[in-house]
Amino acid sequence: MAFPATPRLVVVQPLRRKRCAGCRRGPLSLLVLEQGAPRCLDCADLGHLVFLPRGDTALTRRAREESSLSAVVVRFNRRRSRYERQGVLVQPAALARAEARCLADAEARRRRRARDARGRAVKDQRFAAAFTAEILRLFPGCPGERARVIAAHASVRGSGRVGRSAAGRLLSEGAVVSAVVAAVRHGDTPYDRLLMSGVARYEARRRIAPAVENVLRAWREAGEDTG
Repeated sequence: MAFPATPRLVVVQPLRRKRCAGCRRGPLSLLVLEQGAPRCLDCADLGHLVFLPRGDTALTRRAREESSLSAVVVRFNRRRSRYERQGVLVQPAALARAEARCLADAEARRRRRARDARGRAVKDQRFAAAFTAEILRLFPGCPGERARVIAAHASVRGSGRVGRSAAGRLLSEGAVVSAVVAAVRHGDTPYDRLLMSGVARYEARRRIAPAVENVLRAWREAGEDTG
């Protein structure tokens, strides 16, 4: 059974209890095979290294880069009949430097995410304001706060609502009207109660259609009265 082909030092996590052929200490949790004989890390001059388990690829890579001496830790998998990597041994100072580099990267990513989030929030605010203005242009009688609520609801990022559709992003009249109709349907008619009582969606919409149209007409005609 051969170790993985590698130019690096290899340290073994033994499956059986073994003692060091040199100092006779044991059982050993980690050992180095020298001419077939197990040696503890101290006898193999690796006792000053620290174990870094596998799992964090970036940290492992950087720890190896920072460490002038390192070793691959392997354990034999009986079911697969092969040695598998469990981690690495590196110098303590090297691990500390690698961790600092990873933390710096994580902080940089956090700051970038925060900047991106702020940028998206500004864009979302501008879009909601433009959507509100378009609602008030089409329905001048709609109360300003109501228009803002409708626009905010319709334009939530990632919601899949009409404001985030291709037409909605272009502020097409059809998309804006659809958002207003939906808001009136749920907020100014018994539509939701009809659905909860078991009325089919299309039938519920048919029943409340006149009420929706009355609200929309009133909001449209308010602009004509003041014009």
